[in-house]
Amino acid sequence: MRFSDAADAAKAKLRLEELAAVVPEIRSVEVAVDELATEVSWHLFLRTTHLDADDLRAYQAHPAHSEFGAWVRPLLASRAVVDYTAVS
Repeated sequence: MRFSDAADAAKAKLRLEELAAVVPEIRSVEVAVDELATEVSWHLFLRTTHLDADDLRAYQAHPAHSEFGAWVRPLLASRAVVDYTAVS
């Protein structure tokens, strides 16, 4: 995620970490804030893991996730998403 104000990344990190305790479909969550602030840096990295695509959709539809999305959308300059199946 890239924020209009980079300081919002730390607030978003805390809120995203709280989702793991509330949304049962999250198997794991990793959230990191950029440390180097280079010209190609984005401000926040998020990786969640889910049992399957149905759990991902349930996470996306969960009210706590929807609430976070409503809060964060106006703060974002841009975001990128990559959904993939991990090979174990």
